[in-house]
Amino acid sequence: MPRQATTIRSTAAVKRPAIQTESFTQMILNNFEILFSLFLLIADAILVFLIITYVPYTKIDWDAYMSQVSGFLGGERDYSKLEGDTGPLVYPAGFLYIYSAIKFLTGGEVYPAQILFGFLYVVNLGLVLFIYLKTKVLPWWAFCLIFLSKRVHSIFVLRLFNDCFATTLLHAALVSFLCQKWHLGLTIFSGAVSVKMNVLLYAPTLLVLLLKAMDIFGVVSALAGAALVQILLGLPFIFSYPIAYVSRAFNLGRIFIHFWSVNFKFVPEPIFVSRGFALFLLAAHLILLAIFAHNRWCRHEGGLSSLIRSRLVQLKLRTAYLSSFSLKQFNKSSTVMALKTEHIVTTMFVGNFIGIVCARSLHYQFYSWYFYSLPYLLWRTTFPTWLRLILFVAVEFCWNIYPSNVYSSLLLLCAHLTLLAGLWKASPEYPYMANSKHRSAANLEKKAS
Repeated sequence: MPRQATTIRSTAAVKRPAIQTESFTQMILNNFEILFSLFLLIADAILVFLIITYVPYTKIDWDAYMSQVSGFLGGERDYSKLEGDTGPLVYPAGFLYIYSAIKFLTGGEVYPAQILFGFLYVVNLGLVLFIYLKTKVLPWWAFCLIFLSKRVHSIFVLRLFNDCFATTLLHAALVSFLCQKWHLGLTIFSGAVSVKMNVLLYAPTLLVLLLKAMDIFGVVSALAGAALVQILLGLPFIFSYPIAYVSRAFNLGRIFIHFWSVNFKFVPEPIFVSRGFALFLLAAHLILLAIFAHNRWCRHEGGLSSLIRSRLVQLKLRTAYLSSFSLKQFNKSSTVMALKTEHIVTTMFVGNFIGIVCARSLHYQFYSWYFYSLPYLLWRTTFPTWLRLILFVAVEFCWNIYPSNVYSSLLLLCAHLTLLAGLWKASPEYPYMANSKHRSAANLEKKAS
């Protein structure tokens, strides 16, 4: 018997390492995407360092930024008098605070600023990878696409555009949304808007998500918090010269130079700068948003009108419960559902992409507005992999043609429209997590009556 017990113990000792090895192997396989993402992040950080070291800096807007910041630091609060060699200041107050900090840290020198933007690039990339890992839409090998843009590397570390900060803050806000931190996310989102207004392209879809993720009081409080951020950041200018600040920082009627247009270079300049062309693109933008919202983003709620009606009924119910002192009972009966990460990201990225397609002029730095969403959007279509890759290469190719021409802008528009058609054709996913409770508009109306 002792000999048999020894044999059993020795067999168990042999099996234990095997089990541990199998468990470790399984852990590696389960976390392969994370490890691969870390590898790509480190590799791209090295590439960014090499670009800063060996590729010459391109002077475009940096000197203008520093001139505008110098005027602000010198005590000027009249936005109409803050100018640089490329023109007047047209960004909200958040831009001035960020670039004032950069000037303090770098002394206004380009090379240390490039290093700082290199760190910003890596942080932004980490946020994007987190979004991709959280949604699990792309295969692991397609993560490489996020690192393959020559133009985006240039935008971050060779040109030092403020678009880089706006994009990074937008991705940080999106991460907060994925963690169901809507108030925090909207505060960060407002911070991104204060750097550059292009972030507002996400606003319509964000409002739809807020209506789905929170009750009407939550939506109002979140929007109030975002508005408060804008007010606090703009206070020095609002108190001094409010009209100059609002008209310059939030000017929605700017006309861009035809020469720099990447997407509509094939449109004759007289038409390009005309009011009619601007109104046509605005109408197309609003119509596309309405169609996608009603038939895709709110399909499971019965359409956009049904979602809005349910929130109005919910408001009516809450008011009734308040008057009858039964608010606690109402809160239990009107729980909103938590949104899936895929639905949040898809809705945000598609809404922004519609704005990109309908933008009158896309300058080269504007590529950073949507490049990081391209692989995700391509894999949300039902296209075969070879077509997805062709579209990705076509878009990247067009953005690296300088100066843009009739053919490159036509190719870019065709690629954009093909992708948009693929997104429309794709079936909308069920937007809510399985363990959440949902109150439909019909049920709320019955309860209200």
